[in-house]
Amino acid sequence: MPKVRIVTDSTAHFLDPNFPAQHDVTVVPMTIRFGKQTFKEGVDLTGEQFFKKLGNGLPLPTAASPTPDQFAAVYEGLSKTTDRILSVHLSSKLSSTVQNARLGADTVLGRCKIHVIDSLTASTGLGFLVEVAALAAEHGASIDEMVRLVRSKIPRLYAVFFIEHTEFLANAGRLGKAQARLSTMLGIKPFLTVEEGDIVPMEKVRTRQQAIEKLVEFVIEFSDVEHLAILQSDPHYTDDTRLLLERLAMDFPKRDWPVVAYSPSLATYLGPDAMGVIVCEGELEAE
Repeated sequence: MPKVRIVTDSTAHFLDPNFPAQHDVTVVPMTIRFGKQTFKEGVDLTGEQFFKKLGNGLPLPTAASPTPDQFAAVYEGLSKTTDRILSVHLSSKLSSTVQNARLGADTVLGRCKIHVIDSLTASTGLGFLVEVAALAAEHGASIDEMVRLVRSKIPRLYAVFFIEHTEFLANAGRLGKAQARLSTMLGIKPFLTVEEGDIVPMEKVRTRQQAIEKLVEFVIEFSDVEHLAILQSDPHYTDDTRLLLERLAMDFPKRDWPVVAYSPSLATYLGPDAMGVIVCEGELEAE
């Protein structure tokens, strides 16, 4: 029986960038737009190139989902080697990716069983779910078992961020433009969370040090952390990175936390200089 094939979109961030190629994961790219200029995320636009373009006077960027036709072409190609596909994607509250994937799946109805899952998350959270699915497929799990496994992880995924440049969130329709301007004028940094798949404000802080302390307070609420990644715009460690790692080490000694640069698609919401954490809470053993 052919293996279940896995599909995701380019908002998924893998700690090992070679994971998709090594585990037969098909990644469908998002489109990043700077005015009339368009780029395929991860194909002809890297994170470093994205942030360089921000300083070139171009319009604020936006991210567009793969179209139903793009998904249909992917599913059509995979249906020649398998009759079961699991497609896991960026939260439906943040884009039309899930909807477009389902429309694309309709074109191969009857020839291939396709499950499209709304991850209600993004970035390393989505990447983590895809990794779980891909490894389960390699161990011979049925598609129904994989669906249950992935869905069991979704309620245990949490994300919080603080941002410096509110105009990106306003441009993405997640913050009123007047509120964004006021936050900038007052030097306020919104502290955000992903709640039921949507980006929502939690509170406000005035300094990056206060924001980092809020990140630490958030993480140490978890008694068991299965997965955690620190997200920032800079691919290199900064003073903020080191401070956050030092503070986390006090509560989680001997744990190494990956630090990753968030992707262009997420940066269209967060802008540059943001920082956050994505956590997957461990499962508590029954007493």
